[in-house]
Amino acid sequence: MHPAADSFHIAKMFEDIDDYAIIFLDTEGNIDSWNAGAEKIKGYTSNEVLGKNFRIFYTQEDIISQKPEKMINEAIRNGKALDEGWRVCKNGLRFWGSIRITALYDDHGELIGFSKITRDLTEKFNTQTAIEKYMQKLEIQNKELEQFVYIASHDLQEPLLTVSSFIDLLKEEYSGTIDPTGEMYLGFIAQSTERMRSLIKGLLDYARLGKKKEVGMVDCNALIEEVKIDLFSVIEPSGAKIICGNLPVVKGFATELRLLFQNLISNSLKFRKKEVSPVIRISAQPTRQGWQFSVTDNGIGIEDRFKERIFVIFQRLHNRTDYEGNGIGLAHCKKITELHGGKISVESSPGNGSSFHFTLNLL
Repeated sequence: MHPAADSFHIAKMFEDIDDYAIIFLDTEGNIDSWNAGAEKIKGYTSNEVLGKNFRIFYTQEDIISQKPEKMINEAIRNGKALDEGWRVCKNGLRFWGSIRITALYDDHGELIGFSKITRDLTEKFNTQTAIEKYMQKLEIQNKELEQFVYIASHDLQEPLLTVSSFIDLLKEEYSGTIDPTGEMYLGFIAQSTERMRSLIKGLLDYARLGKKKEVGMVDCNALIEEVKIDLFSVIEPSGAKIICGNLPVVKGFATELRLLFQNLISNSLKFRKKEVSPVIRISAQPTRQGWQFSVTDNGIGIEDRFKERIFVIFQRLHNRTDYEGNGIGLAHCKKITELHGGKISVESSPGNGSSFHFTLNLL
């Protein structure tokens, strides 16, 4: 193909591109050519801008600081100049642009002008700004919520301590004078007070998860052994067997991961079948982003309609007389997995045990 034809086709291609403003400038920064994308983004027709200096697209602040001249000088010095910032359209409105200015030379190495490519990123910028503002607002709200939880929990402890103290005084000073019904009432009050204290502690622990931010390498095999020692008083009398595969060393929060495994194992020990020794199997397999763990038991199982509810804080499925607890353990597990960029779910059916699956994505 003839060189002149090549030049024609290239020029026509530039003219037709409407996603990018493609402009050619002379050595002084005056506009030599103007494509459809430039007209779409900046609002001027070619007749309105040809021969004018590209400074007209800059804000007054940028003109005062000589940003256009600095961009040109950088392009001459380094071959190109890159920038992102506010630019001005024909109607005076601003748009957020990504700009690339490239110095152009002839065959003899003489500067003949510049190419200037601009992309309108206003929508992307506005979206990013909105996300950042939302995250800032969310962070403030989280801090306020944490402060409220801490203050409320701390303040609630005081009247509970008072109630507990007076119960002890009543039992001590009126020993033998309170009839069985009164003793029963005092027992109920004491139990409720202790349960309230336990709930408050659970709420405080939940709010504090991940606050220390001590990330390190955690050997899950060693961690499970520590948990087994901590739960010995429950494991031994129940005859439970905890069977582990070769578990990995993961990057994460050691205290929180220990609580995660402890809660899941405790859950399996608690919701076991009567007259059947618990068998708990723990395994792990690699994923594209980290690891997926499974904790499987032979317990009483869970109905389908409760599979999401069990991960909500203070949600209980059974009477306290049948199974103790405050409905916090699995909520802790959910928060800890999310803290590690993962998710937790359960596969189960009544009478057939449960398999809790959770992912830990590398931090």
